[in-house]
Amino acid sequence: MELYLDSADINEIKHAFKLGFLSGLTTTPTFMHRHGITDIDGTIVELSNIVPVLQIEALGETAEEIVAEAKRQEKLGLDRETTVYKIPISMEGVKACKELTDQGFKVNIHLVYTLQQAYMAMQAGATYVCPLVGRLQDQGTDALSLIEQCVDAVNFYGYNTKIMFSSVRHVEHVRNAINIGVHTITVPWKVMKQLTENHFTEIGTRQFFEHTRLMTVRVKDIMNDHNPMVEEGATVTDCTVKMTSGGFGAVSVVNDKQEAIGIFTDGDLRRLIENEGASAVNKKMSELDLSKPLSVDAESLLIDAQSIFTEKKIDELVVTKNDKVVGMLDVQDIVKMNS
Repeated sequence: MELYLDSADINEIKHAFKLGFLSGLTTTPTFMHRHGITDIDGTIVELSNIVPVLQIEALGETAEEIVAEAKRQEKLGLDRETTVYKIPISMEGVKACKELTDQGFKVNIHLVYTLQQAYMAMQAGATYVCPLVGRLQDQGTDALSLIEQCVDAVNFYGYNTKIMFSSVRHVEHVRNAINIGVHTITVPWKVMKQLTENHFTEIGTRQFFEHTRLMTVRVKDIMNDHNPMVEEGATVTDCTVKMTSGGFGAVSVVNDKQEAIGIFTDGDLRRLIENEGASAVNKKMSELDLSKPLSVDAESLLIDAQSIFTEKKIDELVVTKNDKVVGMLDVQDIVKMNS
């Protein structure tokens, strides 16, 4: 099934065709008016150099006027093999379609609302027949049934015509088109962008990235540049200042060899003051029964650190290198990395 973009927004068109697999572009004078385009011919030439196939309007009151307009546009420098001239369905329109296709032009008979109109276009040799699904549904018409009937007619009678599903309003229309078996669909960019989206796909992709990071990123790569550390002679006040100034929830307590002998957390601070009163802030670290520090080497992968966090149900790990404290890793550091 051919996939066309339905647009007149130059920036949107350039962005969309970077995908590399769109079949072409359909556009209308209404779209151009909406985007403030006044130089229609200049825009048509610009678009013809951007997209593989361009479908543009060839308007006229009579078949002669329609044919003359298509030939005038071709003289702008358009390639007959990569340009499709869109003609609204009418008796004059199908007459012009026959004349143009006999001369090797490609024609899209559009604004089709009935099977009879589609039949006339097929009989006149239209390259494309384009019912407007969204507009038909707005009127309470069974547009999908019409599309299916058009496809069946092409397949049954062997017309060399492609049925184009147009006036696409939402992603469900694209699924409808695929199920019915249309030959072509033209889709606005806002809908096309949604075609690869799915909540469970997003979750799965995010998990893949998270797990890949855990298995490839090392602790040293995400730990804070600051090293919240005090020596065992420091007071509770010293620790509190260190935690507050750096925005940490804990500090490592080390001996004179810079080896971790404990960890003091904001939770320890609250419990200490609750049990011993305000004077407890003058106590030294060496006087406290500190929690035994759990550590991880700076060269370890994050998955190793995460395993310790999960198994021991803790929030902070002392980070060491050659048994010396070089920093601290908070469980939130891993969470932030994956957010």
